[in-house]
Amino acid sequence: MTPRSRLARLLGSAEFARAFTIAALTAVFGSFMIERMASPVTLATIISLLCVLGAGILWVRREELSPLRIAPSSLLAFLAWALVSVAWTTDRSDSLLAWLSLFGYAFLAITIGHIRDTLQTVRALGDTLRGLLAVSLGLEILSGVLLDVPFVFLGIQGDLAAGGPVQGVFGSRNMLGFIAVIAFITFFIEWRSQSLTAPIAVPSMALAGLLAVLSASPTVLVLAAAVAVAVVALTIVRHAPPERRSLVQWTLGILVALALAAAFALRHPIIALMNAGSDFSIRASLWNTILDFVALKPIEGWGWFGSWARGEYPFTYINFQLDDRHQSALNAYFDVLLQLGAAGLVLFLLLGGVAMVRSWLVASVRRSVVYAWTPLMLVTLAVDSMFESFTLVDAGWFLLVLCALRAGQSRSWREKIDAAHTGAIPTLRSEH
Repeated sequence: MTPRSRLARLLGSAEFARAFTIAALTAVFGSFMIERMASPVTLATIISLLCVLGAGILWVRREELSPLRIAPSSLLAFLAWALVSVAWTTDRSDSLLAWLSLFGYAFLAITIGHIRDTLQTVRALGDTLRGLLAVSLGLEILSGVLLDVPFVFLGIQGDLAAGGPVQGVFGSRNMLGFIAVIAFITFFIEWRSQSLTAPIAVPSMALAGLLAVLSASPTVLVLAAAVAVAVVALTIVRHAPPERRSLVQWTLGILVALALAAAFALRHPIIALMNAGSDFSIRASLWNTILDFVALKPIEGWGWFGSWARGEYPFTYINFQLDDRHQSALNAYFDVLLQLGAAGLVLFLLLGGVAMVRSWLVASVRRSVVYAWTPLMLVTLAVDSMFESFTLVDAGWFLLVLCALRAGQSRSWREKIDAAHTGAIPTLRSEH
């Protein structure tokens, strides 16, 4: 056997696919820790090397792949528009680097989406998040209880003894809260799909719940409520008789729309109840200022930068006006609108919206509970995007692309085109 064939056999093996998935997930979700403990260049190098490995894996498995189903068209359109925005941005080199980061995380998600099925992905993500959350709690105990010294290089303040807030290895309490909610959902799906036994699943969910509470993030309560509503709604749909399922779907859709309208009308009492008035006031001021700059370039935006680059216009001027140091718009939708304009926002909403509809329809008719993971992840991302811009960078963007790919693999016009060549058009049927 030649060295080339040995390499091809290694890259195409199931063992290498699992190892690659774990390595990629650890790099993606531990990106803040890697950047702080090493450097941004180290993180970029790791992501680049993983992308090269991913390209090699996909090349070796090219016979298993269909060019039409490599990635959702909405994702390709969003990436293309972000790349085109380099033409009118205020700093083309920084904008191009930001786009390469966007593409790199998306490519890792696409690779994992093609070499691992949903259950394998959930199990790998569960293993990764268990490790990172355990490390976070361990460092918080070491910093806040045993040593009583903040670990500044990781952003850990050492406030565990005072009841929090804690940040773990994720940089901020809001990011920790977001990751904890994602982890709780993943652990729950692992348990319900019988991938984990109760002695492992229950402590895992307890760990995620504990860190979510200790994060003291005002968004955690909103995320938990949204996910709980989605779980109840999906359970109702999954147990409805097939002939009534469409009626149930429409009824729930109307109820959700009415609930959102009521929440908007009662937003001030809700904010006061959550004790998040000052936090929301800061966001409102920021969003109003952003809209002033959006009005100057409403269609194309100011160019793609992802996280707000230090020293770049208009981000520095927005912070100057507000006398603050925001690193994002604290809202993914406003961030896209500012950077890519109305055109970019439409593409972003299309990417998430189509993925949500597809994954929800799949989860509502498939028997296995593992299919519920994708729509629940998308609900979490959509709701969190109203308060943070995590969905546009690093782990949040990676999850969005992975979920969009998962949704497209089950319900897509590409699937019908591919199947047409075999003489059979597939239909998604209910499993009982």
